[in-house]
Formats: sequence, C-alpha cells, structure tokens
Amino acid sequence: MKKAISNSIRTTKYATREDNQERWLLINAEGKTLGRLASNIAKYIMGKNNPMYTPNADLGDWVIVINADKVKITGKRAELKEYITHSMYPGGQKVKSYKELLNTNPERIIELAVKRMLPKTKLGSKLIKKLNVYKGAEHPHKAQNPIEINL
Repeated sequence: MKKAISNSIRTTKYATREDNQERWLLINAEGKTLGRLASNIAKYIMGKNNPMYTPNADLGDWVIVINADKVKITGKRAELKEYITHSMYPGGQKVKSYKELLNTNPERIIELAVKRMLPKTKLGSKLIKKLNVYKGAEHPHKAQNPIEINL
C-alpha cells in the first residue's frame, strides 16, 4: 500500500531584516566586568535574545554603552593585558597596556572585546556598527528613546 501524501508542505520560516523591529538599548558599564559585559552586548547585537534568531541575518538591536571608563577587570589582568597592533611594515608593531588604553581611549577596550565575540564575516563587520560606546554618562542618542537594561 502506498502512503497518502498530505497536501500541506511544511517549510521553515527564515527571518529577514524586514521582519525585525529594531530597538535601542542603553547599558551602563559602571562596575561591570569586561568579559561578561562584552558577551551580553554581543548577544543583543547578534539578536540571540530574539525568538526569531537566524544566524545569517542581522536581527539584533542597537546598543549604547555609557561609562566605558569605569569598567572592571579581575585579577592581575590590569597589569598583564596588552593590545597589539601592526601596520604590516617592518618594525610596525605597537603594544599598549590595558591601563594605558583605559586612560587614553576607554571606548576602544569595550569595542575590541565585543568585536572579537562577533562572527568573523561580512555580517560581523555590519553588526559591530550597531555598537555605540561613550566614555561618560552622556550620549547623543536621546531621540531614539533607548531602553535601559541592567546586566
């Protein structure tokens, strides 16, 4: 006997950017540990908190981080952590310590931590642009009415 074929065909619904209603989120980094903060920010930017999460689509939210200069690091990491860049020319390697970068450009610390947790593809390059980090408590995105989130 042959099996009866049902008339309804089941298909998987893949979410697209048009299906997503983007939100603006505000996160205060004061007193937060860098790694835990960065992984939570990456989760919101990728959209993993969204029930319609699709790995190859941009379904994340915009994130604003304030008080970047008051982020914490545990243990001896403040003395040992280094940020290395290279200009690709001979002798072009530059090394900055965590404390040095915290004094000069604290926004860069959070940006690098989040960027390294995002996909290393074209999508990751698009997603990192959804992150806005500010040194103090003021930010220019009040018109977007960001939702404050406690992590």
